[in-house]
Amino acid sequence: MRNICFTFQMHAPYRLKRYRFFDIGQDHYYFDDLQTEDQIVWLAQNSYLPLVNTLNEMIKMSRGKFRCGIAVSGVLLELLQQFAPEVIDAMKELATSKAVEFVATPYAYSFASEYSETEFEHQLKREADIIQQLFDQKPTTFWNTELLYDDALAAHIAKLGYKAVMTEGAKHLLSWKSPNYVYQSVAGKSLKVLLRNAALSDELSFHFSDPKWYNFPIDAEKYAAQIASIDGEEPVINLWMGADTFGIRQNAGSGIFEFLKALPFYMIEREIGFLTPGEAAKKIPASDVLSSPYPTTWCGESKDLSAFNGNDLQQEALQKLYAVAERVRMCKDIALRRDWYVLQSDDHFLFMNHIDPGHTHYESAYAAFINYMNVLSDFLLRVEEQYPTTIENEELNALLKTINNQEKEIAHLEAELKAARKHAPKAEEVKAKKEEVKAKVEAKKAKVEAKKAAPKKAEAKKPAEKKVTKKKA
Repeated sequence: MRNICFTFQMHAPYRLKRYRFFDIGQDHYYFDDLQTEDQIVWLAQNSYLPLVNTLNEMIKMSRGKFRCGIAVSGVLLELLQQFAPEVIDAMKELATSKAVEFVATPYAYSFASEYSETEFEHQLKREADIIQQLFDQKPTTFWNTELLYDDALAAHIAKLGYKAVMTEGAKHLLSWKSPNYVYQSVAGKSLKVLLRNAALSDELSFHFSDPKWYNFPIDAEKYAAQIASIDGEEPVINLWMGADTFGIRQNAGSGIFEFLKALPFYMIEREIGFLTPGEAAKKIPASDVLSSPYPTTWCGESKDLSAFNGNDLQQEALQKLYAVAERVRMCKDIALRRDWYVLQSDDHFLFMNHIDPGHTHYESAYAAFINYMNVLSDFLLRVEEQYPTTIENEELNALLKTINNQEKEIAHLEAELKAARKHAPKAEEVKAKKEEVKAKVEAKKAKVEAKKAAPKKAEAKKPAEKKVTKKKA
């Protein structure tokens, strides 16, 4: 049976405020709260909330047959909790349906996997924690920032216990192979690789309302027939796209939400099923081993990282940021660590792209670079105050190792203390119960002794009988 695997990706960054050179060392707050709130509310009202509500309707109308995945960054979840909690509530309803899988991404939607393995692991743990907290799911499938993937990442992800990783079905990666199969990673059988069908996904993302597109107009019946015409031996078609496809890239007036709502009916009619990414990896056997010696993404024609690190401005910003990764990890300053996450979001580096800076709010790539580097300069001063660069890396690593060992020992002792406290009330309760039983036993013994002693006392008090002598007649 052929299956469709829909996944919707969501991320939005904190917007940086205009930060001048003269603010360095004076102002430690970097964010434009009004602009950030406007952005999140706009995304929620036009795209995220209508999409999540539509997905809930589709699941109910199909009686749970429609299934999909959602990849949402931890940074965006923070912002939604703050500015659009109704989206979080709607997502919780999706989680309750058991028809939606929440896929893990780096918490800050960063490139930590390329620049700092330790930071990457830390972000994945934090992402898993917030998904567990909000949606009561433990993620087992991984969507890296911009679908970034290579063999080194596969080995790392497999060690962390993930069962599947998602990436772009790029031509240079596949060669003659089809993206409509499940593959095994070079890390071994424990990790499956799922590939995006770029042609069918982009048809919805970029051409749904394009009158010049060869397949225009696209409706649910025609799209289902197009998928049904694919070779029957290919088991899964992965349709992955940004959630902003619905309501922003393709506005509501284009009929995109009505199209999506009607799609399950025409798919089921053609005996095409739906799977979450995790279900696809679990149920469908790998057809071959897939190797990616170089980083692959879903960006642009080149399908690499050049949109984010392809020029000198981007490279300098990334190198200076991750140069202090070890020192920041040692910091306990909550505000500093929060800023660290926010400054890693990939959007900041895309805004420095001369050719395609995305939805930038800067006048130029150079203006984006100057503003970011001013912020980063102040951030680095704050890190320097806590862990000066005069400390050599070897000394820092030794100190870090000692701190890590101490943290593990503290965690172990806290666990023991917690267990002891947990059992302490029970011990007191048992002791009190014993005392109560002992008192009852003593009371019963006293009663028995009292009963034994009672007849003897009665006999002692009984008066002696008088002799009656008969008188002689």
